[in-house]
Amino acid sequence: MGNHGWLTRELKARGVSRREFVKFCASMAAILALPPPVAAKLADTIEKAEKPTLVWLEFQDCAGNTESFLRASRPTVAEIILEKISLNYHETVMAAAGHQAEDALYKTVKDHAGKYIAAVEGSIPTGADGAYCTVGGKSALQIAREVCGNAAATIAIGTCAAFGGIPAASPNPTGAVAVGDAVPGLKNLINVSACPANAENITALLVYYMTMKQWPPLDQYRRPLFAYGKLIHDNCERRAHFDAGQYVEAWGDEEHRHGYCLYKMGCKGPVTFQNCPVVRWNEGTNWPIGCGHPCVGCAEPNFWDKMTPFYRHLENIPGFAVGTNVDKVGLGLTAAVGAAFAAHGAIEIAKRKLGSGSGQSEGKKGE
Repeated sequence: MGNHGWLTRELKARGVSRREFVKFCASMAAILALPPPVAAKLADTIEKAEKPTLVWLEFQDCAGNTESFLRASRPTVAEIILEKISLNYHETVMAAAGHQAEDALYKTVKDHAGKYIAAVEGSIPTGADGAYCTVGGKSALQIAREVCGNAAATIAIGTCAAFGGIPAASPNPTGAVAVGDAVPGLKNLINVSACPANAENITALLVYYMTMKQWPPLDQYRRPLFAYGKLIHDNCERRAHFDAGQYVEAWGDEEHRHGYCLYKMGCKGPVTFQNCPVVRWNEGTNWPIGCGHPCVGCAEPNFWDKMTPFYRHLENIPGFAVGTNVDKVGLGLTAAVGAAFAAHGAIEIAKRKLGSGSGQSEGKKGE
């Protein structure tokens, strides 16, 4: 039966119903900002699509992106996407080891040159001629240039691969760099940053490619706009508290327990682009700010150097009382704002009563 129509058989064999699959496609459509009716067409297109071939490289990393990717909700990424693509090489999940594993990688590079997708996790060290990270006798730099250089597209998964991440933070003893810097001029480089990258965004990226036969629009850092087109601050559930000048002043205080804004505790949401508030984590149940922890800006370039200290707030962010030092905006000012609203409400009520009385008098005069 060839490469077409195989997905339907595999889904059935794995106990994934058509309804579950369409539900999965609906969630992908939502992430990609596509209208709900597209979900059914998305499912049909994916089922008819051919398997893309993918190799997954790991360099200076903690395997956090792999762990995130393999722990998506059911129908899981492993059931739908990993089974949908031909994953020819991935050190963490493949059964082969040693020379057999490396043979599988380079056979793919040779037999599918210019057609496979290279996924890279982790930064690439350039110091000491690349000796800080070697696999199978080759440096990460050599492997990246050979494998990514011959790929149809390269997906840098996680902030380490996309921007260098923690290994590239000052003083950067290994000379760690991003994939795009290690192999300049890559064809179709897509950065999916964050520490780790959200499995839903990785999945949506692959779904987009399989259905549209092209890669999605990207931002200035080559990140998919559907995932990195808006600030976390703009979609944050605590944004109203920020605008009202209602901030958490100390961990565990009354404001913290009531979900007030975490800006004064160091939240970097105002300068971080990602869809965390919308997609969330752990089957969409929660996300860092929802759990009471400030955003650390992990999806942005050089976040370890630029965003630290993590628990110190940013300066001069427009919002409540623009031009006011945020350290002076606290409970006293919030109380004053509340009093002002109360006074305004009292005045409005008085006006309504006076207006009502005036109307009645005029009515009597007109009778």
